[in-house]
Amino acid sequence: MTKLKPSGIAYWPEDERPRERLLALGAHALTDAELLAILLRVGVKGKSAVELGHDLVRRFGSVQAMLKLEG
Repeated sequence: MTKLKPSGIAYWPEDERPRERLLALGAHALTDAELLAILLRVGVKGKSAVELGHDLVRRFGSVQAMLKLEG
C-alpha cells in the first residue's frame, strides 16, 4: 500500500500560506479564496481550505455575493 504525502496548507512553504501572507502583506494581497480559507480554517479530505475557498468563489461569484445571500 502506498502512503500519500501530506498535502495540507501546513506543508506549504510559509510564504505561500494564506494566514502568514495576511500577517506579512495585509488582506489586499490575498485572493477571495485565500481569505475564505482563513475563515474556514481547515479543508476536507482531498481538498485544502484554499481549494474549498476557490469552490465557493466559483459557485457564488464573489465573497460580496455570498454576503448578500438571504437565508
